[in-house]
Amino acid sequence: MPAEPKLKLTPSERRASVALSGLFAARMLGLFLLLPVFAVAARGLPGGEDPARVGLALGMYGLTQAFMQIPFGLASDRWGRRPVVLFGLLLFVIGSIVCARAPDVYWITIGRAIQGAGAISAAVTAWLADATRSEVRTRAMAMVGGSIGLSFAVSLVLSPVLVGWWGLSGLFWTIACLGLICLGVAGWVVPAAPRTDARSLQGVRPREVLTHRDLLRLNFGVFSLHLIQVSLFVVVPALLAHAGGLDARELWKVYLPVILVSFVLMVPVVFLAEKRRAHRGALRASVAWLAVVCALLPAASQGFYTLAIALTAFFVAFNVLEALQPSLVSRVAPPAYKGLALGFYNTAQAAGLFTGGALGGWLASHSGAHAVFAGAAALAVLWLAVTWALRPLP
Repeated sequence: MPAEPKLKLTPSERRASVALSGLFAARMLGLFLLLPVFAVAARGLPGGEDPARVGLALGMYGLTQAFMQIPFGLASDRWGRRPVVLFGLLLFVIGSIVCARAPDVYWITIGRAIQGAGAISAAVTAWLADATRSEVRTRAMAMVGGSIGLSFAVSLVLSPVLVGWWGLSGLFWTIACLGLICLGVAGWVVPAAPRTDARSLQGVRPREVLTHRDLLRLNFGVFSLHLIQVSLFVVVPALLAHAGGLDARELWKVYLPVILVSFVLMVPVVFLAEKRRAHRGALRASVAWLAVVCALLPAASQGFYTLAIALTAFFVAFNVLEALQPSLVSRVAPPAYKGLALGFYNTAQAAGLFTGGALGGWLASHSGAHAVFAGAAALAVLWLAVTWALRPLP
C-alpha cells in the first residue's frame, strides 16, 4: 500500500489561500470600519439625527448583498471567478466614493446600496474551492474565516482613530482605497483556478442546487449561526461593559484577545477534522458545543471574566463552523454550480444576520437578555437535529 500523502497546501494552493484571505480581510475591514462609529459620526450630516435613517444606511448594504449573492455566484460559474470578482469590487469602490462625497445620510444610503451590490462572497469562496483540493479545503476556508475575525478586531481599534483624524468622509475614502487594493490583489496576485469543463454542465440544472437536501441543511446552518451571533451581540456588549466597568470605546480590549485566542484554539480542530476526514463529526460537535455555550450564558453573564471565557468558547465554535460549512457546500454541490450553491449559502447568511438583529432586539426589549440566550440555545439544538441527518461526503 502506498503511503498516504501528507495534507499540506501546495505552493499554488498556499498562494491562492493567502491572497484570497487577504482580499477578503481587506474588503471586510472596509465594511467593519463603519460599524463602531457611524451612528455617532453621522450626526454631523443632514438626517444623521434620525435613528431610522442611520439604521437604514447601515442595513442597506446587507439588503443588496442578499439580493445579489445568487446572481453573482451563478455568473462566476458561467464567466469565471476573476471577472465577476473584479466587477463586484469595482462596484464596492464606486459605492465607497459616493459615500465619501455624500452631502447627507440619504446619499450615504445610496452609496451603501452600491457597495452591497458588489456581492462577491460566493464567487471568492468558489474561487478558493476551485484552487484547493478537497482534502485541504477546510484549512483554506479557515484562513479566510480567521482573516475576517481579525479584520473585525482591528476595525474596533482603528475606526475611532481614523474618524478622529479625517472625519466620516475620510473614513469612506479609506474604505475606497482598501477596495482598490483588493482590485489589485484579485487582478494580479490570485492565481487562476481551473475552469469547469463545459461538458460537466450537461445534465445538471440550477434547480438541483435549490432542492438538494444536504445543501438545504447547510444553508439552514449558516442562517442559524449568524442569527445566533447577531442576536447575542444585541445584548452581550452592554453586559460586558457593565460587568467590567468599561466604556463602549474600550470593548476592543475584550474583543481582540477573545478573537485571537479563539482562532488559535480553532486551528487544531480544523486540522484534526481534515486529517481524519471527520468533517461531519466536527460539524456536529461544534453545533453541540454552541448549544452548550448558549445555555450557559445566563450564568456566565453574571461576571466579567466568566462572560469573556464564554465569549471565547462561542467564537471557537463559530470559527470552526465558519470554516467547515462553506467547505462542505463546495464538496456537496454539483461541480458546475459551486458558485450558485455558495450564492444561496451566502444569501442564507445575510438573512440570518438581518433576522438575528430584528429577533434579538425584539426578545431583549420584551423579555431581557436571558430570553435571547435561551432562544439561541434552542435554535442551536434544532440545528443539531438538522445537521445529524447530513449524509456522508462523496
